[in-house]
Amino acid sequence: MPRPSQLLHPQREPAPLRSAATVLLLRDTPAGIEVLMTRRSTTASFAPGAYVFPGGGIDAADAAAHAQATRRPTQSDEHLTQAIAAIRESFEELGVLIAHSADGTPVDAASVAALDRHAPLLPQCAARGLTLAAADVYVLAHWITDRDLPRRFDVPFLVARMPAGQTPVADETEQFEPVWVRPADALARHEAGEFFIIFPTIRTLQRLAAYTTVDEVLAACAGEQPLWASCPRAGLLGGKDARYMEHESPFGELELVTPDGQLLHPLDWQSEQPVALLKNLQRLTAPNPGFMTGPGTNSYLVGDPRTGYIAIDPGPADPIHVERLWRAAGGQIRFIVCTHSHPDHSPGARPLQALCDERPPILGLPSQPTARAASEFTPDQPLQDGQFLRLAAPTPDGGEITHTLRAIHTPGHAANHLCLLLEEDGLLFSGDHILNGSTTVVDPPDGEMTAYLESLDRLDAACAQHEVRFILPAHGYVLGDARGVIAQLKAHRLAREAKVLAVMRADPDGSMDDWVAKAYDDVPPRVWPVAKRSLLAHVERIQAMQPGND
Repeated sequence: MPRPSQLLHPQREPAPLRSAATVLLLRDTPAGIEVLMTRRSTTASFAPGAYVFPGGGIDAADAAAHAQATRRPTQSDEHLTQAIAAIRESFEELGVLIAHSADGTPVDAASVAALDRHAPLLPQCAARGLTLAAADVYVLAHWITDRDLPRRFDVPFLVARMPAGQTPVADETEQFEPVWVRPADALARHEAGEFFIIFPTIRTLQRLAAYTTVDEVLAACAGEQPLWASCPRAGLLGGKDARYMEHESPFGELELVTPDGQLLHPLDWQSEQPVALLKNLQRLTAPNPGFMTGPGTNSYLVGDPRTGYIAIDPGPADPIHVERLWRAAGGQIRFIVCTHSHPDHSPGARPLQALCDERPPILGLPSQPTARAASEFTPDQPLQDGQFLRLAAPTPDGGEITHTLRAIHTPGHAANHLCLLLEEDGLLFSGDHILNGSTTVVDPPDGEMTAYLESLDRLDAACAQHEVRFILPAHGYVLGDARGVIAQLKAHRLAREAKVLAVMRADPDGSMDDWVAKAYDDVPPRVWPVAKRSLLAHVERIQAMQPGND
């Protein structure tokens, strides 16, 4: 993890969490599932005026009421308490009660109407022989409020079928205007500015829209674990708040730069100014966006004004980008490192070196004979596997500040590819071996799939040894959960390979064009010409593993 001394913003403690529960009441219609939503008071302290699902805080009485509720054999104590709280809240806010009469039948509307919504529910149920139907309430999701917000909740989103014969009536104090709405319609109305909903509600409705019946939803939740869990993070996009779940591409960068949830980090891609990620880390993105480069090639500066800087991947030979990189370092560049020799990574090295008074050495691995002509590269000095590059300077207290990069040879995407590990802060610079938003092309003969997979294993081992949390790719935002990303990437490659093998067996006389259309049928056809390069790498690996091929 990054050293606290290198964080850009002062550390702070996010607001404490309060336990709560909310429930999505669902019903089937000829047009599909509808969910019951209601508008919060415009004076509410949390999400005023937003349309929400009924719910609220979990009380101590909810945990003490297990004997008054039905329960699935697999339903935990925690989930039972949450279900009781959600049932109580839906009654208090909307007059909807998920319960059974003494004879085991669902409670009818007349029995519900006889209850006082302003008095404690549980004693009334006990007096009338009603049992809360908590066994009919399932866990859909688990949300924790974003770290930047002043009021935060730890809340399961539960689901249940709307009881037959009951009509929701808002309490007109906390909730107003109950409405049945299809998830897709709620989202469309929100986009049109007619139906205000907050981030967790949006994401929940997006996923709920994939189901066609209430039974499908309840069956999906039968495993007793939330289908997803999230504590979103927020940044600035176009000057406005933008929120992201863990699987979305900006999440890792927000975790690195604003770990305590400060709403400060801009996420707009631009090439004019360097973006500070830590006190000792800047990113400047080259103005070469495109299909293969995404928002552009990321050049990184590691170091500070006291130690000087190491420039990683100076990018294409774009004079403006190279000068911006030089100026961001104040001209104090001690080393220039190229992760590999592709034309969007290394050509800027010589022009950058020429700008520097002390002509820092250009380091990396020389291109191999298998490289394409545009990727020919000869460094001033080759970087050995495991070699260290160290920046150091004294501190006012008599100590020393250091920034140490270790080279890790990672052939696969290119024969001369290497990654760099910033040891003091546990950061991995992955070049093109690991990207954010896409998988890298493995293009034979310079690219080789077995080498690529083995390099992933090397990177995973390095991340485990040095407790690396973040990966800084040459294209895209910073990635969090480094080892999880590597595991998912390897699993994806092996799953693709299994698909390629199945296609080859089913159509042994097929051409590469035939195979790519079937093995990559999950990507748009416009991607197939590029995908054919990685397909060839898979085919060569499969053929090399056949018996008799040593």
